[in-house]
Amino acid sequence: MNFSFTPATRETARARIGLQGPAGSGKTKTALRIAEGLAKGGTIGLVDTERRSALKYAPVPGRPELGGHAFGHMPMDTHDPRNLIQAVHAAEAAGVAVLIVDSWSHFWNGRGGLLSIVEETGAKARGGTFGAWKDANPIEQDMLDAMLNFAGHLIVTMRTKNDYVIEGKTVTKVGTKAVQREGAEYELDVVMDMVEGTATVTKTRYEPLNGMVIHHPGEDIAELILEQLGQGVDPAQAILDELTGDGLTYERALELHGRAKARNLLGSGHLHPVTGEPTTLGELIREYGQAVKPVTTGVTNAPSTPSVPHAGQGSWDEYTGPSAHSLADAEASAPAVRRTAPPAAAEQDQGPAPVTAPQMRMMHALFNKLDVKGREDRLRATALIVGRPVGSANELTLSEAKDLLDTLTNYSERDNAPAEFAAMVQGLDDEAARAAAANQAA
Repeated sequence: MNFSFTPATRETARARIGLQGPAGSGKTKTALRIAEGLAKGGTIGLVDTERRSALKYAPVPGRPELGGHAFGHMPMDTHDPRNLIQAVHAAEAAGVAVLIVDSWSHFWNGRGGLLSIVEETGAKARGGTFGAWKDANPIEQDMLDAMLNFAGHLIVTMRTKNDYVIEGKTVTKVGTKAVQREGAEYELDVVMDMVEGTATVTKTRYEPLNGMVIHHPGEDIAELILEQLGQGVDPAQAILDELTGDGLTYERALELHGRAKARNLLGSGHLHPVTGEPTTLGELIREYGQAVKPVTTGVTNAPSTPSVPHAGQGSWDEYTGPSAHSLADAEASAPAVRRTAPPAAAEQDQGPAPVTAPQMRMMHALFNKLDVKGREDRLRATALIVGRPVGSANELTLSEAKDLLDTLTNYSERDNAPAEFAAMVQGLDDEAARAAAANQAA
């Protein structure tokens, strides 16, 4: 890994939008209106977990006067997060420009959703639902990875627990808390709270959208979001510029392929710089890499450099995946090409993914809610929950952080949260002490 800093630049990106609100607040209609603005004529796909309710916004054949929104419809009656992963892959294969998940909440607490998986696993496993999260967390992380790495724009709707505001004789239904894992909004760039067709931007990474209130948001807000997303460098174009620039080497082509693969850009569409024909970034890297591949120069008794395949002759994954050749083979025939391993293979040495900044912020907030204020008390609780000594929250892995957050969230929602959490921590401490005493006696 290269532990060095380079100047930061904003990249162009794809929208990651959340619409949350109670039933009837206009989430689906708003998602379709915004999607039309984002798609710019491209295909819209909608995963429908709401008993096909999105179909009421579809066109009626032969009745254009009734209006409607054109979109691809995928009903989903069971809500295992792994089903959503397959839906995202299908959307990518179909070239969907904007994917709507309506609603994301079902993959948390719907039939077959994550909470159901935890309950079913916990009923069979020792340790109950607490231990079952160790199996469920990777499933959720895979779902998040698939969604956030989707090549197009993404809009998710989330139900909220209902509440009502009474002003005079008017009663208004409003949402209070999204039905989704605590802190799910951290995964999104823009979150809007919906009340009777009006959206309030409650979370955004883009300053012009901060605090906006929009009645029946649609193409206008989509244009504003696209403008913000476009204020930066296109990462696919940046790779293409390096690929077609002077001085490309075989080693550099492999690095660019690994970079594009990590960013889910291999399938991004481009016009061939010479022929003008439609192609993909992955195919261009293969072609240009083949053109500069080192040629064997008579070295004997050394493994030959594997040729870079054209389309249909295998995949560059064998050079950038877990079983990749180190470039020692290439060095034997072309000493100018020097690297101990391709980028993706070297990344395996980094170990488990580390805790993220949003997770750290959530830990801080939940510990405060549980009235655990001191650093030593927080580290003691953390170490007991994850099952190993921890000198700093920064030492946690992504998986450990999720286990910790699950526990903190569980206890923070109880009626007597601080006392019950303190009792649980003390119980773990007592159990650890008994185990240590038993080991010494043995």
